[in-house]
Amino acid sequence: MGQSQGADAIVIGAGIIGAACARRLAADGMDVLLVDNQGSGATQAGMGHLVCIDDNPAELRLSSYSLGLWRELVSDLPDDCAWRGCGTLWLAETDEEMDVAAEKQRRLSHCGVHSEMLTPSQVAQMEPALRSGLAGGLRVAGDGILYAPAAGRWLASQPGITRLAGEAAAIEGDVVILASGERLTAPAIVVANGLGADALLGSRFLRAKKGHLAITDRYTPMVRHQLVELGYGASAHAASGTSVAFNLQPRPTGQLFIGSSRQFDSLDPAVDGEVLAAMLARARSWMPALAEMNIIRCWTGFRAAAADGLPLLGPHPDYPGLWLALGHEGLGVTTALGSAAIIAAQIRQRRPEIDDTPYLPARLLTTDSTSHSVEETP
Repeated sequence: MGQSQGADAIVIGAGIIGAACARRLAADGMDVLLVDNQGSGATQAGMGHLVCIDDNPAELRLSSYSLGLWRELVSDLPDDCAWRGCGTLWLAETDEEMDVAAEKQRRLSHCGVHSEMLTPSQVAQMEPALRSGLAGGLRVAGDGILYAPAAGRWLASQPGITRLAGEAAAIEGDVVILASGERLTAPAIVVANGLGADALLGSRFLRAKKGHLAITDRYTPMVRHQLVELGYGASAHAASGTSVAFNLQPRPTGQLFIGSSRQFDSLDPAVDGEVLAAMLARARSWMPALAEMNIIRCWTGFRAAAADGLPLLGPHPDYPGLWLALGHEGLGVTTALGSAAIIAAQIRQRRPEIDDTPYLPARLLTTDSTSHSVEETP
């Protein structure tokens, strides 16, 4: 048997979600062990957008709440987190999509998020590199971007957090057993290791969505906002198949970050040439100037999605002392601080600042739908 180490809480997974949970628990005065397998997860692969998404009320509530918490941290973030409050410009190709934009504006306003409808000429004035002939757009000025790996490292470096390199191999009651044999004990254990959670828990409630990304060389800046086509929501929430959508982000380096794509149930990290080509062609159709730019790197990552598209935030219904912070799909960076605040409130037996009911794991985890390897200690 390996050596033992104790704490008030253990967080498994040091991506943006796990790091945010560890920070929030430490800020509440808890001693936290953060287990980091030092792998390359979704935080390393993603775009790092902070965007208010409104595809359903619970998603909007969590993303807007979390964005408010991010804005409170802006002055504390180190330079390498590369925070920029660039806003998001949702783009419409047709009059019908402008109707979608108007409905989006109504939903955002209902949640206290300001946005403004733009005419075709206003879109062209704000983003002249876009192709002509667009129907207009919707600007959400409060959105932003950051460099998620650096933000995760900063969140995990706060006082009260001890970061441990290792792989969680099993959970037995209040004990986390690492692959090395070391045993960690705490009355509260938070599982926040993305797709790795199913193997750890012996469950089947997460689904992989593979995504491709590309980044250009450095150029004179020509884009001010994060640019997203209004069809992105349909692509992001498709239940099957492969889809691409235009999503472009200006980086502080002068580079352009290009997405996005979704493929279901593939864990092959190799770049799929056909999917990448379709994604880049979609991007060029919106911004013709991309055809003259050099792409210097392409890569893939895997989003962990729950069946209903909402994260699992809260106590495991079958195992006291075990909390889940999983299934954020493409909104992990956006919702990290809000998710952490909910988890911390639950562990501390406080009422969360927003209703946590839509995110509770009990909605999806039942004895019939999962088979667990978590064991109660005698």
